[in-house]
Amino acid sequence: MSMRGQEQVEKRYDPRDTTLKFVKRKDDLDPVCDEDDGLRAEMSCGHAVTPDSLTQWCRSQLDDGYYKFRCPAVGEGTTQCNKLWSYQEVRRLADLSVEEMQYFEEAMSLLAAEEYCETQTCPQCRTSVERKDLSNLCVRCSICTADLKKTYQFCWQCMRKWKGPGPRSDCCDNDGCMNRDLQLLQTCKTLSLPAVEGVAECPSVRACPTCGMKVEHSQQYCKNIDCPRCHVVFCFVCLKLKSECCKTSTPYKICPSGVAPRQAAIPVWQKK
Repeated sequence: MSMRGQEQVEKRYDPRDTTLKFVKRKDDLDPVCDEDDGLRAEMSCGHAVTPDSLTQWCRSQLDDGYYKFRCPAVGEGTTQCNKLWSYQEVRRLADLSVEEMQYFEEAMSLLAAEEYCETQTCPQCRTSVERKDLSNLCVRCSICTADLKKTYQFCWQCMRKWKGPGPRSDCCDNDGCMNRDLQLLQTCKTLSLPAVEGVAECPSVRACPTCGMKVEHSQQYCKNIDCPRCHVVFCFVCLKLKSECCKTSTPYKICPSGVAPRQAAIPVWQKK
């Protein structure tokens, strides 16, 4: 058995831990869980969990681009609990190993940084530089500027020393500088959405209309996509927000305006 397998088998709450509230009922995150003792810890929202189901759920959220953990348990009817759990609570009740804590905290930090700022490594000094004007590819590195005693700028797109006039949003004057994401949007293959009536040919890659992140459709389920970066739900077919698209069509039928053409520009995320 692998170490990971041993960890999953041996991970248990300490029933002597008086700071935890234990309940003897099914695991609300995994109703088919059949551990012999039936002992579960109770989260702040009132739902019962085991360490394994809590760890697996939170890890899956990180893998999908979410760094805030919400309870997925279904309450009365089909309503999801959706209460926010603090990382401190998750870390304690999931009984995370040192390796798991490191993975969780690094992934959460990266996801939070992507949401609130856009950074890359300066090609000259290798320090992290933030781009505050998301519509300008010409970025100044303050470290290099101070060291060289003159302004040092690099291209956010081709990651070379800036060449030509600026500011610019399309490219610099370096040979081969091009927006490869935009090129992909223009040249990607088409696909069908078998579950969506009337959608036979649709570009296989789209840029999220809110933040510009590239996304693909799994060709399963409805036409709506939940962007893993900004978490805005939009229609993969017409590129309108779900709230707008659903006013004129259902999730499993083609939009009245048809399939939106290939995108000629990538939206800039106006973060609030």
